[in-house]
Amino acid sequence: MKFDSGSNRSRMLSEINMVPFIDVVLVLLIIFMVTTPLLYRGLKINLPKTSANSLKKPVPKVIVSVTTSKQIYVNGHAMTWEALSALLARRYKEDKRVVVYLKADKKVDYGTVVHLMDVVKLAGIDRLGMITAPSPKNPE
Repeated sequence: MKFDSGSNRSRMLSEINMVPFIDVVLVLLIIFMVTTPLLYRGLKINLPKTSANSLKKPVPKVIVSVTTSKQIYVNGHAMTWEALSALLARRYKEDKRVVVYLKADKKVDYGTVVHLMDVVKLAGIDRLGMITAPSPKNPE
C-alpha cells in the first residue's frame, strides 16, 4: 500500500480525540453523584417515647480567683481560705463531677497557688483547670 502525500483524505491523524473520553468521564461522574447518596441510608427505627429528660445535668464548675494581695474570690464573691475549703467540700458532696478552675494573677507567688491546689485536693476534687490568657504573637 502506498500513501499519497498530496491528498488530504489519505493522511493519517496523529492527534487523540479527547471528546469521547470526556463524555464517558462525565457520564460516570453523574452516575456516581446520583448513586452515592442512596448508599448511605439509615435504618428506620421507631423509638419509644419517654417523659423523663434523658440528658445528664451539666457538670458544675467553680471558678476560684486569686489576686496579688492573696485575696480569694469564688465566682466573683470574696471568701476566706476556711470558707473556700468548706464550700468545695460541700460542692463535691453534691456532685462528684465538680470541676474547679483556678484563675491566679501572674504575680501571685507559687506557694499560694500550690496551697490553693492543695485545698482543692483535700476537698476530694480531682478535676482542676487553670485559666490563662493567650500569649501575644510577638513577645516583648
